[in-house]
Amino acid sequence: MKAFLLCTFMVFSFAMIAGCQSAETMVLLDEEVREIKVSKSEGLGGINEESFISFKDRKSIAVFEKAITSAVKQSGNADISKPEYDIAVEYKGELPSHGIHLWLGEDNEKSAFMYITDEAVYLTSPEMTIKLRSLILSK
Repeated sequence: MKAFLLCTFMVFSFAMIAGCQSAETMVLLDEEVREIKVSKSEGLGGINEESFISFKDRKSIAVFEKAITSAVKQSGNADISKPEYDIAVEYKGELPSHGIHLWLGEDNEKSAFMYITDEAVYLTSPEMTIKLRSLILSK
């Protein structure tokens, strides 16, 4: 009986510890973002430098920052098609930019981000997809 109680306690303890761990999200530098540039992607691993739209206003930049930093890492590596868009996050000063691939979901779907130098996929919420679509598809 003691062994059963000990095993039960251990199982619940591990479940609580696993449940309390926060999901891994994307990160940006802890610096002010100057501009977000969006371009049609030419494929994985690089960034198309010819943007078709850019955002310099604080409200739009805040949407992108929130979408990126709240995107949750998925287990396993990507086995997905060519990204739709490339995003360049430009910082104030002489800091290097962040290059991120984007697969923009449809309304009420999640969107996917991936650092251009990594294979991990991060998913946004459907609500963030709606906000991203309104910005990117507005022009």
